[in-house]
Parts: sequence; C-alpha cells; structure tokens
Amino acid sequence: MAESTAPSVPSVPSTSQMQWVSALSTQPSLEAAIHEVVEQVRHLPSPDLAILFISAAFASEYSRLLPLLQAALPLPALIGCSGGGVLGVGADGQVQEVENRAALSLTLAQLPQVQVRPFHLSAAALPDPDSSPNAWIELMGVPAEASPQFVLLASPLSAGVSELLQGLDFAYPGSVKLGGLASVNGGSSGLFCGSDYYPDGIVGVALSGNIALDPIVAQGCRPIGTAYRVVAAERNILTQLEPLEASAEAQTPLALLQSLFEDLNDADRALAQQSLFVGVAQTAFKQNLEQGDFLIRNLLGVDPNTAAIAVGDRIRAGQRIQFHLRDAAASAEDLRLLLARYAANQPSPVGALMFACMGRGEGLYQQPNFDSKLFAEYLGMTPLSGFFCNGEIGPVGDSTFLHGYTSVFGICRPAQPDLA
Repeated sequence: MAESTAPSVPSVPSTSQMQWVSALSTQPSLEAAIHEVVEQVRHLPSPDLAILFISAAFASEYSRLLPLLQAALPLPALIGCSGGGVLGVGADGQVQEVENRAALSLTLAQLPQVQVRPFHLSAAALPDPDSSPNAWIELMGVPAEASPQFVLLASPLSAGVSELLQGLDFAYPGSVKLGGLASVNGGSSGLFCGSDYYPDGIVGVALSGNIALDPIVAQGCRPIGTAYRVVAAERNILTQLEPLEASAEAQTPLALLQSLFEDLNDADRALAQQSLFVGVAQTAFKQNLEQGDFLIRNLLGVDPNTAAIAVGDRIRAGQRIQFHLRDAAASAEDLRLLLARYAANQPSPVGALMFACMGRGEGLYQQPNFDSKLFAEYLGMTPLSGFFCNGEIGPVGDSTFLHGYTSVFGICRPAQPDLA
C-alpha cells in the first residue's frame, strides 16, 4: 500500500453537482494568507478534496502551514506543494499568476460519486522496474478497472519520478497522470498530504468514479520543415533520416538540417541557432501528424565528422521526428491551438489545474498572467489554480513524460454528466 496515505473518501450516491472553487492570497503573513483564502472558499459545502500551492517565499514556514489551515478549515483529503510561483483566483474573481513573491493558493472540490485517495511515496517504496502491474496496483491501492486519474506532485531531488510515471502507465494504461515538480529551497521541497509535511518524495491523489481529468500539454514549440522517418539510430544518436515521401532517399541529419536552414526565413534561421528542438512522434499509425503529436526533446549537438545529431532521449529506427522552434510567439501559438481544439470538442469543465515551467510566465512573455489569460479566453471563468514547476508531468500520446518549458493543464469535469 502507498505509505502515509490519508483516508479515502468513499464514493456515495449524491444528487449534488461537482463544484470547484479557487482562492489566492498575496498576504506576506502566513496567518493572514490562510485567513484570506479560507474566507473565499468556506462557502463550498462538504468539500471532498483540497489542493494547495505555496510560494517559496514561505519556505521557512512550511511546517506551520497545515496545522494552521486545518484549524481554520478542517479538510478530509488534501495534497499540495511549494512552487516557484503560484496562481489562483483572487478576490476580484480573476486568475492571477504570482511570481517571485509571497502567495498561497487553495482549491476545494466537491466531487460526488468520486473516490479520492491521497498518498505520499518515497523512492524506496517504488516497485522494481521489472515488476508486474500488480505491484504498482498494490502500491497505489486502487484497482486498474477503476481507471483512476492521477495528480502527482514531486520533489525534483527525489529519485524515482520517471520510474513512477512508467509504472503507472504500465498498471493504468488508460488513466491520465499529470502534475509537476515542486520548488526547492535550502535543499528541500514543500510537499503536503493530509496533515503531514514532507521535505521530499512524491505526493498525489488518485481520483476514480464519475470524473474526467482532460489533459492539455503545451510544449511551447511549433514544427518547421517536414517530418522524417528514422532509418538508423544508436541510443540517442541519429545517423540516417528519410523524408516520409515514398520516393525520398535516406540522408544524414546534418544534410537535412542544412537544407532546412536554407528554406527558413531570416527570423526563423536566427531563432534556430539557439532554440532548435526535435519532436518525436508518439503515435506509430497516425498518417497526418499535428502539433501536439510530438514529444519535444533537446537537440544536444551535431557531429560534423559523422553528420549525425544527438537528441536528449533514446530514439529507435522507424520512429518519426520533426524539427521544432521555441520562443514566446511559438509558445503562445502552441497553447492557443490546443485550447481552441479542446474548447471546440469537450463539455464545459468545472475547474482546472495548471502546471507551468518556471521558464515561462512573465520572463518569457514579458507580460503577466499570459497562459492563464489565454486559458480564460477559451474556457471562460473556469476556476484555475496551479504553480510554476521545476518540471512538468503530462501525457503525449499514450505515455506520460517529464517535460520542460511546458504548460500542462488538467481540466476537471464529470465523466458522465447525466449521472452527476
């Protein structure tokens, strides 16, 4: 079983609707911040889950947070972590992204017909990578047929995060897993579960029942050129690529890059000198690849002697890749496209979480609240909360990955609205 788990909240028949409220305080005093967010959310009857994010400005007071909060508003199930920045809904009803100063965000969710299982894990508790799915199911305490949705918050100093993602994908292949890596201050992170504070490890919650957690993973890149099939590769070194056209011949990656550069405009050519990435397609069968079908990985270097390129991940022959560029405009374009696609095809959500890289925000866009305002442009006044991460967790294709420079959204709604 998962260690230090808080009590599960059982799924019970209910006529109440799913509800979600978010509150944000920028008070520099922890007591004042707690009082302000509690006053904004205490109107929600019988919350089933609380999610909190606290800025690193409060690092010296992490151990005081939960006793003060639980005394002001007892909560049955709670997870949370520290962040390089925090976002939530202010008293004026607007979402605010707070960077580099004190902030506390508290979200409460009423989740009828949903089982809520919070947990804390240490790296030592994780099964061996060669273990069967049953080992992971036993650890999490949730059967695979429940199809749980996972929110995961981890210390970047804790080993085993990638192994956990692989294990959960193995045991729960149809489930969404998303979240982020907490901030680090003084060699430890702030992780919270139930009434306990942890300096390291992984905390999270498994949600099963009448709930969907729809992911949007905006990796901040746009594709350039055409897609290629990998003809030859060894580990992370690509030595032969071929365009997807049937009549095209295989070439070295360097030759294809040189040809690609010739076709770029001056602005993109300058950008490619410092912000060129490789997108690895995560679907083997889709013919027309789209933005969002690629896992973005760093281009580590080019060997002029062999004309090969090195990528920040293992690549195998037969996979498809495409070169990508990243800057503020590309990040905005990527997120806008994914939000528009979601808004056109999904039911109205009740609430959402956002896990954004610390390399985004005002430093990237030169204006505050950019990603959250773009979210509101497509999804209205949906309550949104989250934090700025040291790494973002979210799916691409059928697998879950640890990302960088990414904004991951988890959009909550009833899986079967007619039964809610």
